[in-house]
Amino acid sequence: MYKPLKEHLETNHITVLTGMRRTGKTTLVKQLLTEIESKNKIYIDLQILSNQDIFAPRNFEAIIEEFKKKGLSFAERAYVVIDEIQLVREIPGILKYLYDNYNVKFIVTGSSSYYMKNLFTESLAGRKRIFELFPLDFGEFLIFKNIKASASANFFDDKITNFEYSWLEQYYKEYVKFGGFPEVVLAATEKEKMELLDEIISSYVNLDVVSLADFSNRQNAYAIMKMLAGRVGAKLDYSKLSRLSGLPRQDVQNYVNLFEGSYLISTIPVLTKNPDREIVKAQKLYFCDSGLLGILADVGSGVRFENSVYAQLRQLGEIRYYALRNGKEIDFILKEKIAFEVKETPTEIDRSNLASTAKMAGIDKYRLVGKNKAPNFEDYIWGGSIR
Repeated sequence: MYKPLKEHLETNHITVLTGMRRTGKTTLVKQLLTEIESKNKIYIDLQILSNQDIFAPRNFEAIIEEFKKKGLSFAERAYVVIDEIQLVREIPGILKYLYDNYNVKFIVTGSSSYYMKNLFTESLAGRKRIFELFPLDFGEFLIFKNIKASASANFFDDKITNFEYSWLEQYYKEYVKFGGFPEVVLAATEKEKMELLDEIISSYVNLDVVSLADFSNRQNAYAIMKMLAGRVGAKLDYSKLSRLSGLPRQDVQNYVNLFEGSYLISTIPVLTKNPDREIVKAQKLYFCDSGLLGILADVGSGVRFENSVYAQLRQLGEIRYYALRNGKEIDFILKEKIAFEVKETPTEIDRSNLASTAKMAGIDKYRLVGKNKAPNFEDYIWGGSIR
């Protein structure tokens, strides 16, 4: 992520870094700011209310004067970092004006693609590039832990080794249980990790959910979040969620869209190479982070593992799943080319079933992904190898 962001500093386009709260956006943009040799640069944190006043004037020239008071010169190329732009809804139009009329490079962060899509995208079409930041994958997790484990050039063809498993097993189990939020990874004790995850959920509900949508309600949002957490890996059934929550179906859909647009959850579509054979084209649901998932619902270790594998594969390309009316399924299809079935302890029968279903799907490449060392069976990828 850092290299393409740094390269984008050389362009005139607005650099937009978005992702869920506490994934490290602020740390990244502050680091980028140190890479800029020019002294004609400023950082503006919109969580500080007085900084929001900079953008209060309706007159663009008055806003420029506010920037000048901060020490910025418009006589040469200027660099402006604005953190948490979703807190001031007028900003897209202001950025458009300054981008079109002055030599200003903007680097901005936001916690919601939901906001970006509704306001930001239309105002700045053709003037920006969006980078999405997710919780750490397992390779990044190890780097944060200062564990020097080289990534495989082609994990798909790897077979688990006793050395790798015995060395990294404890770290992978921690990753699956507590997820990849940077401060959670660095926390020293399980108690601290749980407290931080609780805090992340609370700030998400109290700050993002309430501020990003007019329809949202804290209690309803939290109730739907907990219901969704109990259905990870399952197909979304809006009618059932509506009945259980007592909310109108449209409200449930609005909450799901909000949660996905603010990076709490992801939905994946079914692969439809042969529509006549597919079941109803419902989407499957996963959370952005297995640690948050565990805070919201008492899910089994297998569900957390499947959610973690999704988070790891997501970094590699588009993810779909496959399902037939007869109940046969494949958990993940990467780039419509590679099938992955997740089993805590894989077996030869699992491999045979996957081969059969992959053939029906027209997929030539397929692998099992396991968490535990399987006795007398080696034809699978260990989850910790996906990094």
